[in-house]
This record gives sequence, C-alpha cells and structure tokens, in this order.
Amino acid sequence: MSNDVVQDATPSQPGGGGQVAPPPPNGAVADAGDTGYSKDLKARHINMIAIGGAIGTGLFLGAGGRLASAGPALALAYAVCGLFAFFVVKALGELVLHRPSSGSFVSYSREFLGEKGAYVAGWMYFLNWSTTGIADITAIALYTHYWSFFTDIPQWVLALIALAVVLAINMISVKIFGELEFWFAVIKVAALVVFMAIGIVLLATQHPVGGTTPGLGQITDHGGVFPSGLMPVVIVMQGVVFAYSCVELVGVTAGETAEPHKVVPKAVNAIMWRVGFFYVGSVLLLALLLPWNQFEEGESPFVTVLSKLGVSGAGDVMNLVVLTAAMSSLNSGLYSTGRILRSMAAAGSAPRFTARMNASQVPYGGILLTAAVCVVGVGLNYVVPGKAFEIVLNIAALGIISTWCTIMLCHIVFVRRAKAGLVARPSFRLPGSPVTEWVTIAFLVGVVVLMWNDPDVGRRTVMLVPVIAAALVGGWYAVRGRVRALAAEEQLK
Repeated sequence: MSNDVVQDATPSQPGGGGQVAPPPPNGAVADAGDTGYSKDLKARHINMIAIGGAIGTGLFLGAGGRLASAGPALALAYAVCGLFAFFVVKALGELVLHRPSSGSFVSYSREFLGEKGAYVAGWMYFLNWSTTGIADITAIALYTHYWSFFTDIPQWVLALIALAVVLAINMISVKIFGELEFWFAVIKVAALVVFMAIGIVLLATQHPVGGTTPGLGQITDHGGVFPSGLMPVVIVMQGVVFAYSCVELVGVTAGETAEPHKVVPKAVNAIMWRVGFFYVGSVLLLALLLPWNQFEEGESPFVTVLSKLGVSGAGDVMNLVVLTAAMSSLNSGLYSTGRILRSMAAAGSAPRFTARMNASQVPYGGILLTAAVCVVGVGLNYVVPGKAFEIVLNIAALGIISTWCTIMLCHIVFVRRAKAGLVARPSFRLPGSPVTEWVTIAFLVGVVVLMWNDPDVGRRTVMLVPVIAAALVGGWYAVRGRVRALAAEEQLK
C-alpha cells in the first residue's frame, strides 16, 4: 500500500455535522471525503441517471454531423465505443461494491494507485467536467437562440443565466439534483422512444421520407456501410467516446444512496442494452430512413428526418430535448466534480475550501470552483461566440479518456490484491480480467493516437497533452508536501 494513502480518516468536515464514515468492508481504505453526506438518492434516481448518462447531445445533435462524415458505419462506431464504455462502468461497479464512495474512482485511485494516481485522476476529471460545463452553457445559449424570442439576447448572457440556474439547483440538496436528473432522463428517453416508434412504422410501411423509400437500399445504394472508407469512422471515435462520457457518474452517486449494493449492479447491467437500443438502434434506424449524405452537421438528425416528413414543430420539440440534454450534462458536471474535489481536498491534493459542505450536506466549495471555470466559458462566449464550443469540447475528450483508463488501472490492481487474499471480490464482476482492462486501455490510447489523423481538430487536441502533463507535474510539486503531511498525520492516529 502506498505511503500516500489516507487510511481510516474520520475527521469532521465543515457543515458535515461531525459524522463519521462507517467502517468500510473487506478491510478497505476509508475516505475522509465520504463523511457528512446524506443518502437521499433512491433507486429510481440512480437508474435514470445511468440512462441519462448514456443519452445526451452526442446523440441528439452530434450524430447528424458524424453520419454525414462516416456514413452508416457510425452505428458500428457507437457499438464498439459502447462496449468499452460498458467495460469501464462494469469495472467501476465492482469497485463500488468493494467500497461505495462519493470520491468514486479518485478514492479508488488513492487506495490502489497511491496519492499521485488519485491526484492525476481527480484533476483530469475536473478538466473534463469544467470544460464540458463550458461546452454545455455554450450549447444551451445556442439552442435558446433557436427561438426568436431570445435572439436579441447576447449569447454570453444566456450562458451566464444557464450557469446560475443550474448552480442554484445543485446547491439546494442532492435530492433536488436527483429529481431533476430523473425528469431530464425521462424527457430524453421519451423523445427517443417516440422517434424510434415513428421510424419503425415508416420502415415497416415503406412510407416515403424526403422522396426516398426507407430500407436497406438507403445503405446499399449510397456507397454501402463505409461510403467514405474506414478513416472517417476512426476520426469520429473521439466524439463518440465523448458521447458516453457521463456513464461513470453511477460510481459517484453510489456514495449518496442508502443501498448501493442493490442499486448499482442493476443500473450498470442495464447500461449495455440501453446503449444497444438507444444509440446503435437509433443510428441504424436513421441510416435506413434517409441516405447518409442528407444529414448535416449542426442539425439534429431526428429533426432532419421529421422535417422531410413535413412534421410541423419538429425542430421546436427536438431543440427542447437537446436543451434538456445540455442542462442535464451541466447539472451532472457540477454534482460530480463537487464530490470528487471534496475527496481530493480531504487528502490535500485540492484546495481546502473544496472540502466545505453547507447545511444541506452539499459540497459547495468544489461546485463553486467548477462554476468559476465555467464563468471563463461565459467570457469565451463573449469573445469568440462562434468557436467556444469547439475549443473546449476537445479538451474534455482527453479528460474522459484519462478517467476511463484510470478506472481500468484501479481494477487491475484490485483484482491482483484479491488474488493475493488482501481484499474480497464481490460476485458482481468485470468478465475477462485482466485482458478486458488492458484491451480497453489500448483502445482508449489508440483513440488519442488516431486523433492525429484529423488535422483540423484532433491534431490540435493531441498537441495539448504535453501542456496538460506539465501542468499536472507542476501542480503535484505544489501540493505534495501537504498530501504527505496529512497522510503522516492519519497514520499516527
């Protein structure tokens, strides 16, 4: 066990009421950042958060541009990335059953990889969600401008209002967060189910869509599955991975539910069929309804199909759904980073104020830090309103790939310790370990390497890796003294 690991830490946290975390199972390491939370998230909240994590703007909006570049093979890309996303969340689910923690993979990194691992995992996740938050408020402003009533309001003002509203909701209580995410997920799922029902009817009845007849001919008569070759499919993998970037939220929410050992396995197992049905199924359906080259970047593919049918108001309805997806993502980002930063602050690798909780048992310090970065996004919307979304989206992709790799590395060490008799594996397990973990890591690293083939966006994203690495190294030297001092104090208790 690393000397940096904080063992059995049980200090009172500000606003936490002096509560002490219960002894962890299997002799696991306790996380001081887990103290003081309420257990107000119910099974229905966790299940719908799991659904909402797998359905977002990446499907409702991004699938249009990806279909236009990759063709019907996009369904294959979603299937492949979805499988690896399932492996990641399955590994995380096993770690949750080993020891539920609001610090989630940061807490597990501390236990299995040492404090340096927790430091890198935490700050890369913060990078992911803070930049995603900027993308979300930018998207919300753009979607709101769709309606003429809001056209005259500057984009940065709408972005600031969106941030203020979601921030206020997050500060009230975790129960309000859970309810909001529940209904956000209901809206997204209902919209997809309705569209897919319409699409299946159109396919079954061979009803013309935009002057063409739905069916396999829409694929075979327009270049086949790979109309533009394999490389466009490879290039869109970065965006497809990002589309799944909220599935790991299940691990964070486990620390605030009363029965994680019952709730989490069901939620994790359900992710696989949801991914297959909603992502792969809907993209395949889109490709069967219209030729791939009739979809456009910047327009929801669902709106494209419905507009070809002459359905009035389709754009308004889908714009509302996409707006909901962006609000949901922003809500989740503030929630998760607040918990992750509190776990880090308890070990000394994040600012002390991020450990603070309010009377409603909400870690407001970490949430405010994330919101502060999002305010920078408001500035981007003022300075470069046309480029704000693209600038931050690619940085966020690096953050989520790093997070997923960290989860798999933690699981590898966890399984090794289980084989050595140091911990006990639960019956809910990731199959094929350690091959599954290494194949997943190789795939994720491969996505980053292949980004270089995209000179417009991907290459510039990869060039940020040395900059981010240098910032992490400098940050570690700044906090390592405090981290080691806190670890030493805990070992003396």
